[in-house]
Amino acid sequence: MTTIITLPNYINGQWCASNATEFLDVINPATTEVLAKVPLSTTSEVNQATAAAAAAFVTWRRTPPTERVQYLFKLKNLLEENFEDLARTITQECGKTLAESKGEMRRAIENVEVACGIPMMMQGTNLEDIARGIDEIMIRQPLGVCAVIGPFNFPGMIPFWFMPYAIACGNTYIVKPSEKVPLTMQKIFQLLDKTGLPKGVINLVNGAKQAVDAILDHPQIRAISFVGSTPVAKYIYTRAAANGKRVQCQGGAKNPIIVLPDADMEMTRRIAADSAFGCAGQRCLAASIAVTVGEARHTFTEAIAETAKKRVVGNGLEQGVEMGPVISAQSKDRIEGLIQKGADSGATLLVDGRQPNILGHEKGYFVRPTILQNVDPASEIAKTEIFGPVLSLIHVNTIDEAIALVNSGQYGNMACLFTTSGAAARKFRYEAEAGNIGINIGVAAPMAFFPFSGWKESFFGDLHGQGNHAIEFFTQTKVVVERWPSEWSRQF
Repeated sequence: MTTIITLPNYINGQWCASNATEFLDVINPATTEVLAKVPLSTTSEVNQATAAAAAAFVTWRRTPPTERVQYLFKLKNLLEENFEDLARTITQECGKTLAESKGEMRRAIENVEVACGIPMMMQGTNLEDIARGIDEIMIRQPLGVCAVIGPFNFPGMIPFWFMPYAIACGNTYIVKPSEKVPLTMQKIFQLLDKTGLPKGVINLVNGAKQAVDAILDHPQIRAISFVGSTPVAKYIYTRAAANGKRVQCQGGAKNPIIVLPDADMEMTRRIAADSAFGCAGQRCLAASIAVTVGEARHTFTEAIAETAKKRVVGNGLEQGVEMGPVISAQSKDRIEGLIQKGADSGATLLVDGRQPNILGHEKGYFVRPTILQNVDPASEIAKTEIFGPVLSLIHVNTIDEAIALVNSGQYGNMACLFTTSGAAARKFRYEAEAGNIGINIGVAAPMAFFPFSGWKESFFGDLHGQGNHAIEFFTQTKVVVERWPSEWSRQF
């Protein structure tokens, strides 16, 4: 028999067993194998981590930035050395293909690399003689204890949108990973432990709502980052802001792609399929609506349907698999229920991916790529974030109608256009109301040195993750106006 381990927390530089009384199984969604048990840590454990982080902050903020980034250089090397193992762990607990997991970890490492530039990015500004003999400077200082509440779909990457910047800026940090996928962060903290970071600078607390609420309410936690669904993002943003904290909450999405008649259809169908069905549609930048314009209706519809039918679905660890399972049985049931709701509302099931039989993994949480045709833009299925491998097709006659459709939605995470026209591309880039725009790109994911933007109900806050936005978020500005009288100055 295989012993199922119970995952510990990492507080004040030590691994420690949780005092929780409730535990959840961590399940491989492709095989339904139980990988571990994760504790639902209590408020007291969040308090312990916060106390450790607050104590460590006193010394850590006085550590020169050039010294702080040395730990990140070590971490970058450790992540590279353990790259394959981390990617494999992501696939086991999250379900995505090994290639997708490797791409996720590459993006995580890129954020560590960018954060190593803190000695330059954290610099302030100054101006001499704002008045005679008076100088003014603006400096950046760390906030204190900060925290991230992570999602299930990118257990390796998303905490790195925030964590390396926070500690490089001189803050101390708490990570609360998703209780569905805690194993990746366990391994990353084993690597963090090897960097020699001072005790309390970085802490890990497993858990669910009780741990989240403790983070939201604790008076010493100054800033919170979150990625997840819009309803939860609103809850976290509202409660944390009411407690006087800085908050950045990435919410849900309903990302449209527009296909013009002049698009390179071979490229478009391949990129659109990767966007809609990659990671089983479980990413906040997945294409969920394809808006065809004019003659693109026929050519794109035929091409994307054929591509969806041929996509290889299975265990993400197996060679040749192009799409893995969704995260849980509950997600599978919810997605299949929404597909039926779309059909009931008048859409045509062009490709139906429900109840597939995946040889050797019959118990896994699989939904094959699904395409709903002739979707009514006013229907619930056109507005609801499905978060699964489902693409809805809507047809319009002009690019102006397409852009109006994009802008009518409640979300504004991503919008993409496929065309060979520079004029159409500029018009779309200028007018589309979304924070991440793609031109002949299916997943407009910003590099680590750009902010991960989001508009409308896809984001709550002012400053996003990554790049200069992260520096702004994890520092507070202080303006100093100073005069130094001297014998020389009194002569003038």
